Amino acid sequence: MTSSANGGPPRPARLKDVAELAGVSLKTVTNVVHERRHVKAETRARVKAAIAELGYTPSLVGRQLQSGRSNIVALAVPRIDEPYLGALAHALIMAGERHGYAVFTDETGRSDEHELRAAGGYPGHSIDGVIYSPLAVDPGRVTEMSRFTPMVMLGEHLSEGAADYVAIDNEQSARDVVRHLAEGGRRRIAYLGGNPARPSSVGQLRQLGFGAAVRELGLESRPEWLLRCDRYSRETGAAMAEQLLPRIGQIDAVVCASDLLAIGAIRTFTEHQVRVPDDVAVIGWDNIVDGRYLTPSLSSVATDMDLLADRTFEALISRIQGNRDPARVYTVPHELVIRESSRPR
Repeated sequence: MTSSANGGPPRPARLKDVAELAGVSLKTVTNVVHERRHVKAETRARVKAAIAELGYTPSLVGRQLQSGRSNIVALAVPRIDEPYLGALAHALIMAGERHGYAVFTDETGRSDEHELRAAGGYPGHSIDGVIYSPLAVDPGRVTEMSRFTPMVMLGEHLSEGAADYVAIDNEQSARDVVRHLAEGGRRRIAYLGGNPARPSSVGQLRQLGFGAAVRELGLESRPEWLLRCDRYSRETGAAMAEQLLPRIGQIDAVVCASDLLAIGAIRTFTEHQVRVPDDVAVIGWDNIVDGRYLTPSLSSVATDMDLLADRTFEALISRIQGNRDPARVYTVPHELVIRESSRPR
């Protein structure tokens, strides 16, 4: 703080005050504040001492105007109260700190209007880029908007546009799941969670890998054993398992596109005296904490969440910095975590 010229209350120190106290130019002070090179160590020390003495705080608005960036990104997901999305948000917030960004989290609620606002970069909110998981809006509109909004997709990817996609290999992970079940003696397998209306959705990509592995291994899966859904929740999983109850004895395993679907399915099976895994094995994706404490504990496909978050930020920062190359897919490793629900017979 410095004294005002008319004897009034002290005013905040300005860049000019720092320059005068340190005996340097305004440009030199700016270079020191922004940690730029080519400033002598002695001069840099003198400027920093003046900054400390005056209590000078660089203007956030000024830095944003100079760089054109806020260092704030948005994470737009359908719901934040689901275990996987909550864990993902935490990992992205931590990755944001490592990369110098704050993460604003928004729950779109499967609203077309809300998802379009996210795809537009939240106009008027100084958002540098968007980490995006849409469920309602037409992919074609997102593709077009990705040419103007720095964007990285999670969950569903775009075949065109400029939005990169970061995920595990959904098709290969499904192949790994089916192979594990086959090695455990399972031959007739149902699948919960496809969505043919959205061919690039996570559930549909996993169903593609599931179907390919069933054919390759000579297993059985009939069309009536493939149940589609638009929302992954415990309630949906429980309801879908109700549809499978008359088929217990025909099917001996159920692959669920998410752990929440699997947890709901196991609940229904248990209520109807269907033994898991003795009568039917169950396996999911996401490796959420709930699955470890379920009875039986849930087998699941796990994502390296920290690596996914870092890859997401690396891709998004590239887009923020002006990269408008065609969309890329970044694949992170997955692991099949075997627990009680898919134990071999």
